[in-house]
Amino acid sequence: MAQKPSIPKGTRDFSPVEMSRRQYIFDTVKSVFRTYGFSPLETPAMENLSTLLGKYGDEGDKLLFKILNSGDYAANLSSEELHNASKICEKGLRYDLTVPFARYVVQHQNEISFPFKRFQLQPVWRADRPQKGRYREFYQCDVDVIGSRSLLNEVELVQIVDAVFSKLGIRTVLKMNNRKILYGIAEAIGHADKMMDITVAIDKLEKIGLENVKAELLERGLDEMAIAKLQPILELSGDNSQKLDKLADIIGSSETGVKGIEEMRTIFGLVEALGVALPVELDLSLARGLNYYTGAIFEVKALDYAIGSICGGGRYDNLTGIFGLPDVSGVGISFGADRIYDVMTGLELFPESVDCSTQVLFVNLGEAEQMQSLRIMAQLRADGIAAEIYPESAKMKKQMEYANRRAIPYVVIIGSQELEQGVATVKNMRSGEQAQVAFAQVREHIKIKD
Repeated sequence: MAQKPSIPKGTRDFSPVEMSRRQYIFDTVKSVFRTYGFSPLETPAMENLSTLLGKYGDEGDKLLFKILNSGDYAANLSSEELHNASKICEKGLRYDLTVPFARYVVQHQNEISFPFKRFQLQPVWRADRPQKGRYREFYQCDVDVIGSRSLLNEVELVQIVDAVFSKLGIRTVLKMNNRKILYGIAEAIGHADKMMDITVAIDKLEKIGLENVKAELLERGLDEMAIAKLQPILELSGDNSQKLDKLADIIGSSETGVKGIEEMRTIFGLVEALGVALPVELDLSLARGLNYYTGAIFEVKALDYAIGSICGGGRYDNLTGIFGLPDVSGVGISFGADRIYDVMTGLELFPESVDCSTQVLFVNLGEAEQMQSLRIMAQLRADGIAAEIYPESAKMKKQMEYANRRAIPYVVIIGSQELEQGVATVKNMRSGEQAQVAFAQVREHIKIKD
């Protein structure tokens, strides 16, 4: 019995239409990145496990896909050595693009100019439980600047988020917080030593609700009094400035917390002064449960479609230090291409033109007619118009059905009569209109945007 073809859970095939739509997202994102002076970079799908482990927290480490060394290698190991994971797994699939980027920067520090601005669009892998909007293999579109502590970089990232989602037509809100503020909160409630426990728990506030977060904080060793102090902070209301004022009253005793508040005042002030249309909100429940963030953190939500965050990131001061290059600060954000795709599909935001890879189909009605079609088609292709000819001289009905199924907007018909008269019949498949035009005028008659 033949094997039924399948793919692993949490992965997907992408049809030509889906790939065209994904490419539209990638092209839009890349065009914005380039206008802000960022250069492209690629790193390998696999990294040494030593590069990946310990960078994403305990929960992140559990989601790393580890790669077995070759079968030949494993065959020579004793049963004891086979049980030693470090012996048989020395590499892993990358979990994100930020840690490989930090590794690249340290490895090539003498060849690059700082501040170093790069963008990277590649797949990443997580051994997660597949569900709506969550995949085991998915693309990230990252943009980072490393080697500068200036808050202008954070402001620029806000502008990039605004520009990308404006071009894609997605209404969004950008939620921001600062890890220094979170440390200040931990200090103010008397648990500076448990900042990581607090951030991992409150990062789940939206998903599991306040009561469950409080229960998790109790499990993580916080006392009732500390949790009671934390609750009003999580429930602060007002605009960004008002929230920061109230926060300053509560955590003013923490030097780190005050610095975080000052940073956010600067960022929000510049964003407002520049007239960024995107709504930007201070959200104190936002923690971004990754160990490497040290300053401002970002998360973008779609306003008209229920799905997790579609973009996120933040400031990291020590990421390159673990690879032997201390005191190099960076900041970046990652656009979740797959979730953006789901939002745009759900809201029908893709332009109609994206779905048609071929813009013009030439009907094939015989050898002489075919030769004339090939000549005109060569001119159209030279002008950048995607054109094809039906490969066989089949019945007209079959060829027109093919054009319809492929959503090809124009069909050019050259039969024996057209050949005699030196004209082509050009049919607009969307409006149903058709006209006879001279061979040399076919390009002008096809209304396709360059």
